[in-house]
Amino acid sequence: MPLLPSSLYGLARPFLFGFDPEHAHELTLDGLARTQNTPLACAYAAPRVDDPVTLAGLEFPNRVGLAAGLDKNARCIDAFAAMGFGFVEVGTVTPKAQPGNPKPRMFRLPQRDALINRLGFNNEGLDAFLANVQKARFRRSGSGSRKPMLLGLNIGKNAATPIEKAVDDYLACLDGVYPHADYVTINISSPNTANLRTLQSDEALDALLGAIAEHRHALAERSRRRVPLFVKIAPDLDEGQVAVIAATLQRHGMDGVIATNTTLARDAVAGLPHANEAGGLSGAPVREASNRVVSQLRAALGPAFPIIGVGGILSAADARAKIAAGADVVQIYTGLIYRGPALVREAAQALLQSRSAA
Repeated sequence: MPLLPSSLYGLARPFLFGFDPEHAHELTLDGLARTQNTPLACAYAAPRVDDPVTLAGLEFPNRVGLAAGLDKNARCIDAFAAMGFGFVEVGTVTPKAQPGNPKPRMFRLPQRDALINRLGFNNEGLDAFLANVQKARFRRSGSGSRKPMLLGLNIGKNAATPIEKAVDDYLACLDGVYPHADYVTINISSPNTANLRTLQSDEALDALLGAIAEHRHALAERSRRRVPLFVKIAPDLDEGQVAVIAATLQRHGMDGVIATNTTLARDAVAGLPHANEAGGLSGAPVREASNRVVSQLRAALGPAFPIIGVGGILSAADARAKIAAGADVVQIYTGLIYRGPALVREAAQALLQSRSAA
């Protein structure tokens, strides 16, 4: 992502890609954090496309959001709001700070517009995360009929927490983020925390979501505010697994699902440099699997259950395809790295035009 007008990103990208991927990522976030809410933000700001849609009781200003993982510590919320996103999801946050997995842990595969990462929920912990969320000014930007961007807060478990005690970490995070989130995402699908994806299995998911639903009920009664809960799932699931997850989401009153996280599959990148690195593969190679899971979820959940589609969106056509597969709104991450901020407006305008044409 550049600190330059979007039209210049094609010139800037070779320079940025000359850095180690994680170093480039941190330099960019540092720049965004320093320049947000200053005149320098005009370097990456763009008018937001207004294309409102109501999901889970929330009015999304448009249908293009930022996926979690890019801004794990919630440092750059206002910068991303300035880029024209309708909603931004930050995290994944864990109760305690943790360094994540050993470096190097992020790899570009530019021949396939892809990334592999095994970051491992590296973050500064819940207290620092919440302090950053509370500094953000984006909610003050709504005026008259123009609604402010929505904010999703994504929660997970610490690597050192035994999987059988994972629920304790999720409940601790839910306590912390609940007053500040427009919606909360329960991340059980990262491949980079040992055993985390086992929480998607039948009994484990049932127990986890049951505990979270009960705790959300108590928080809602206490605060007199019901915050929607979304669950983020993996693309590496078969149709039967997707059906079980769909039923479990509905049984426990979850408000939506995010499909999907990164994939462990490597068929689409076989033979390329870094293709055999451990971690989750994102970008263009995950598009087909993500769309398949979105389609299966829509069939299992019916027409009204909110689905956020993410995975492999690098163009307006990709965004339209995700909606056609069954998603209500979309998120981007790797596409932002390969295409720059212009992708936000391009995708949002395409989805608005598709709706108008329909």
